[in-house]
Amino acid sequence: MVDDPDREDPIGADARIASLEARLAAAKAIEAERTRSGQQGADAGYRLGNRVLAELLGGMIGGAAVGVAIDWFVGRGHWGLMVMLFLGIAVAFRNIIRIANRRSD
Repeated sequence: MVDDPDREDPIGADARIASLEARLAAAKAIEAERTRSGQQGADAGYRLGNRVLAELLGGMIGGAAVGVAIDWFVGRGHWGLMVMLFLGIAVAFRNIIRIANRRSD
């Protein structure tokens, strides 16, 4: 009976099962931590969208305000407004592209 290689030792099987259960518990804890942080992804996406919107609006409004101020001081048409508005839009798009190219954590 001892020479039968197909026969498993019940004590060894229990140790392997206990080891497997410990590894499964550790894997479940790691997975729970990973999925818990993933649930905050919706909030992170919402914050990122608000940041992109703020960059776009801030660039446009800031450029327009500076352009109006330049036109008011110089008093020559609306060239300052147009130039600074386009410059503000270009800076806003550059910032949005920089945000989009950043790696997520």
